[in-house]
Amino acid sequence: MKESILIIDFGSQVTKLIARRIREIGVFSQIIPFNEIKKDCVDLNSIKGIIFSGGPKSVKEKNSPKIKSFIYELGIPILGICYGLQLIAKNFGGDVGPSTDREFGKRELILKKESPMFSNIIAINEAQQIWMSHSDKISSLPSSFEKVASSQNCEYAAIQNLEKKIFGVQFHPEVVHTFAGHKIIRNFVRNICNCKADWNMKLFKNKILTEIKNKVGDNKVICGLSGGVDSTVTAALIHKAIKNNIICVFVDTGFMRSGERKQIQELFNKNFQIKLKVIDASKIFFEKLKNVKDPERKRKIIGKEFIKIFENFALQQKNVKFLAQGTLYPDVIESNSKIGDTNVTIKSHHNVGGLPKKMKLKLLEPLNELFKDEVRELGRELKIPKTFTNRHPFPGPGLAIRLLGKVNKKDITILRDADKIFIQLIKDEGLYDEIWQAFCVILPVKTVGVMGDRRTYEKICVLRAVTSVDGMTAEAYKFKSDFIEKCASEIINKVPGINRVCYDYTSKPPGTIEYE
Repeated sequence: MKESILIIDFGSQVTKLIARRIREIGVFSQIIPFNEIKKDCVDLNSIKGIIFSGGPKSVKEKNSPKIKSFIYELGIPILGICYGLQLIAKNFGGDVGPSTDREFGKRELILKKESPMFSNIIAINEAQQIWMSHSDKISSLPSSFEKVASSQNCEYAAIQNLEKKIFGVQFHPEVVHTFAGHKIIRNFVRNICNCKADWNMKLFKNKILTEIKNKVGDNKVICGLSGGVDSTVTAALIHKAIKNNIICVFVDTGFMRSGERKQIQELFNKNFQIKLKVIDASKIFFEKLKNVKDPERKRKIIGKEFIKIFENFALQQKNVKFLAQGTLYPDVIESNSKIGDTNVTIKSHHNVGGLPKKMKLKLLEPLNELFKDEVRELGRELKIPKTFTNRHPFPGPGLAIRLLGKVNKKDITILRDADKIFIQLIKDEGLYDEIWQAFCVILPVKTVGVMGDRRTYEKICVLRAVTSVDGMTAEAYKFKSDFIEKCASEIINKVPGINRVCYDYTSKPPGTIEYE
């Protein structure tokens, strides 16, 4: 059995990122919820290290997540992150209390003592950017531990017990906004736990192909195709596993970008030998979303209608038992994260939280353990053209969740035209591949303007472009001011119905990438 790192999940929204960072190092990892940890689930022959994740609870709460004491007695190196750090401190006799100055977002870490966790990363008394997200902090350090690093408002931002090989950090090294966070995790996995790098995407691909073959058998699969990287990789992967027993279905909801339906048909038919069925359901979707403003209702209605269409199509085929979707792990996390009694919904993705409870087809979601950049890597492993793997993400509900408020054809057209201009200008500047995702949003308000010496009262268009690695955290792309001015001028001059253009600088968190 391959060497691995065990991640104990306490309900953090970014636990899966820890596993992802470890996979990047070339080491296999497994995640187990804290309430499922038992002695017989720990294979001492394969597990070389244990990581406690963060979580939304306070260790001071009566019903906060706990961990069995035997974990500390295994003699296996342990790293606690955020809540995990506080849990370690409390277990060994320290104290945790509310912080008077809570820390969320970017902060600076100052190293106070040498540690194998920070070896070849940062020198004593030097500063390094980290990403914090906590309301509690260690107020009293356990006597058997020593302080390693501090931040402005957190004295014990990193601690260690070298004899027991137990370490803890109050910040999140797994997110990209912690500079050198991947090196910190690497130090723990490779140098402290002494794991070998013997895991890669090729091995994962082969494992998933075998799982698909075993699960599907001789049955057929319908794959919901959007033309984006997720659904395209899903289709190619399943096709490789079961050959001609897959049929891709592209549903035109009426909320697609300009010329997208034709473009996807041409690209797919040119590059793949997979059956493709195109269904125009725009009339149905516009009817179902009439007068609907609430974003959660939009997503659930869209998800329900997608399933109806797929199920009706399946009835016309023989032996179709599965519906395949390009669901990724961030979709699952944001739709519904449940660890123990902790359940947090950020937004229901149409293909997860938006699905009806009862379905006639069984779901097949081979990518739901992966992040977007890993899917792109898998796409390259499958020899899928860059035309697909380098595309920006586009949500299943499409422009319906970028037109805030009520959905109607006129405003969808306005949004579609503005979006076309924005994306084309980005491509013209050679910036498309530098940006994770870019799009326009139309706000449900109007503002006064002046055009041709006349008063106008029209809509606001917001431009959104972000950089990211995995979609879990993101920062606004820093365009030059003259580029934004050019976008505003082009959109206002060429798209009737818009008289004001703004640019969104909000990061994720606190915002999400999409508006609804």
